[in-house]
Amino acid sequence: MSVPRALTIAGSDPSGGAGVQADLKTFTALGVYGMSAITSLTVQNTEGVLYTKDLPGELVYDQIRVVAEDIGVDSAKTGMLSSSEIVISVAKAVKDFGIDRLVVDTVLKSKGGYPLLKEDSVQALIRELFPLALLVTPNIPEAELLCGEKVEKLRDIELCAKKLLDMGPRAVLIKGGHMRGSKAIDVLYTGGDEFHYFVGDRVKTKNTHGTGCTFSAAITAFIARGYEFYEAIKKAKDYIQGAIEKSLDLGKGNGPLNHMWNLERCTEDF
Repeated sequence: MSVPRALTIAGSDPSGGAGVQADLKTFTALGVYGMSAITSLTVQNTEGVLYTKDLPGELVYDQIRVVAEDIGVDSAKTGMLSSSEIVISVAKAVKDFGIDRLVVDTVLKSKGGYPLLKEDSVQALIRELFPLALLVTPNIPEAELLCGEKVEKLRDIELCAKKLLDMGPRAVLIKGGHMRGSKAIDVLYTGGDEFHYFVGDRVKTKNTHGTGCTFSAAITAFIARGYEFYEAIKKAKDYIQGAIEKSLDLGKGNGPLNHMWNLERCTEDF
């Protein structure tokens, strides 16, 4: 039996709401065999990140190497990359092992503001990984940092998306969850004058830990299953909407999403 294969290259979250743990749950929920290469060990829970410990770049590279050489990779995503050393190691592995369907989730800070990519490593991310990416998926604060200007209106998102596309990726998806309004609007840009808009209802909940990780993982899963990125994003948007609507009231802070919401009927049978 063959199965789509997806790899997450990201940090570890012991609370299970974000990072590789969230990615692997998402892959499983969407019918994809998940693999992981851990970049950093984080000490965090629903209340925030206390501290992190980065792994050596060589160890990150070798994790990618062994799964790519043995099992194979249909699509991959990056999350927390922490340092220039790790960024460069990941880029080398992506090129060495022909991982050509790569989603770069530009994780710069945690929800509480803890830095997850060193400031001096942002340019390495742009230089090394953007040209290898099928898609980059910054949120509004990340887009502002990458573009060097405020993003407050839909037109600002469009202009920033054009700037980001010029940095090398084949497509840019700017997530609008941080914008005000009753709708969460994500903007996809692939070039020219055409933009695609993905609209979802804003859910009133504090339990949104790991939303960005989960969304990019869902896109990666659908790409592994053979969908073109427009359709992959559309299906991932539906998945993340349900995961937020049925988020879990766990912990003392921002609780996690319900990654398995779409499998509830299945689990009732056991």
